Amino acid sequence: MLKKVLIANRGEVAVRIIRACREMGISTVAVYSEADKQALHVKLADEAVCIGPAQSNKSYLDVKSILEAACLTGADSIHPGYGFLSENATFAKMCKELDITFIGPSYELIDLMGNKTRAKDRMKKAEVPVPSGSDGDIENVKEALKVANEIGYPVIIKASKGGGGKGIRIAYTEEELIKYYEIVKQEAKLSFKDDCIYVEKYIENPRHVEIQIIADNYGNVKCLGDRDCSIQRNNQKMIEESPSQAIDEKTREKMKKICENAIKKIGYTGVGTIEFLVDKQMNFYFMEMNTRLQVEHPVTEMVTGIDLVKEQIRIASGEKLELTERNLNPVGHSMECRINAENASKNFMPMAGRIEELHIPGGNGIRVDTAIYSGYVVPSNYDSMIAKIIVHGKDRKEAISKMKSAISEFVVDGITTNIDFLYKILENDDFINNNYDTSFISKMLSKK
Repeated sequence: MLKKVLIANRGEVAVRIIRACREMGISTVAVYSEADKQALHVKLADEAVCIGPAQSNKSYLDVKSILEAACLTGADSIHPGYGFLSENATFAKMCKELDITFIGPSYELIDLMGNKTRAKDRMKKAEVPVPSGSDGDIENVKEALKVANEIGYPVIIKASKGGGGKGIRIAYTEEELIKYYEIVKQEAKLSFKDDCIYVEKYIENPRHVEIQIIADNYGNVKCLGDRDCSIQRNNQKMIEESPSQAIDEKTREKMKKICENAIKKIGYTGVGTIEFLVDKQMNFYFMEMNTRLQVEHPVTEMVTGIDLVKEQIRIASGEKLELTERNLNPVGHSMECRINAENASKNFMPMAGRIEELHIPGGNGIRVDTAIYSGYVVPSNYDSMIAKIIVHGKDRKEAISKMKSAISEFVVDGITTNIDFLYKILENDDFINNNYDTSFISKMLSKK
């Protein structure tokens, strides 16, 4: 078993990992920027090392500083959380070279799945359904137009190394494709330092359904159910739930078998998520694979009883999966709402500031993952998410009721949050009746 884990992250995920390590008797090292000197993860860890100024590229994205902190403190492993360096193959490779265990898959698989065109090709070979589109990256706008004319409009232009909703545009005409081509290339270069892009058929108004997988180093692969992540704003998820109400049991079992087979074929180990777009006829198409812990992992934990962070650590330590029938047969319905410091009426503009008063909800089947506290100053340098509320009920109806109760009880005074906006979604008839897709929020806002 690993002895000392350095958490190369911040915020609620860093706190989440520290708590799991504490329960396992593992020492922890927090790293922090100057802006996070008073952050909760710094206070909870056994040791803490400042790695630079507030800017991410000089702290949480600074590979050299993080590895130096690991060596300085004698950490034998690094957990990257999500975001930042969690899917950086070079970082994972450097960990291996320094004999530091990277809690995640091999750097080769991170590199493979981090490139969307290569990932799509590999999944296609593993018999996973993929949307029609370009065969690899597009070299120029002329080639993009040719592909679009072959598969038909609308098409989606994506950054090959994209993620987090960045580097994406939808083109309904040749004029739009020409216009967006350079825009996406520029966004890709700025965000991912790689301007490679590809084109594929755009599936209009789909549901976003993902399969949680887990695999050890001994060939054991299991799917831990599915999650629906269709409630999104600006391609960023806001509400997730498990199981998805967009698919029936036959489709669910088919997706799980396809995913287990694909994971075995590519030799993946650790925790990961395969994401799909599902159309109105329940046809599903591979979108991407995330080779890390997902923000929405708690909804799977609530319905399966599995602690995914502990499982990551056990797998990285060389242990075999030991899952029960209870773990493999999800019970009830779980839902997660992301609480963001943002102004929904101003296109979800991030809102930093000091939290003057805080009340966190509780009760049976209610969980809150957060790193905020009364008096905490939310910095403007990082992602706007400040908390996640997760609930579990016997069915979806009860889960929605619990979430409404928890949301209405959550008090965060001093800063603007999206709490009221989330409550409006939970009260919306289309959401309640499972009549929604990825365009739900944009349609909801257009009705104002």
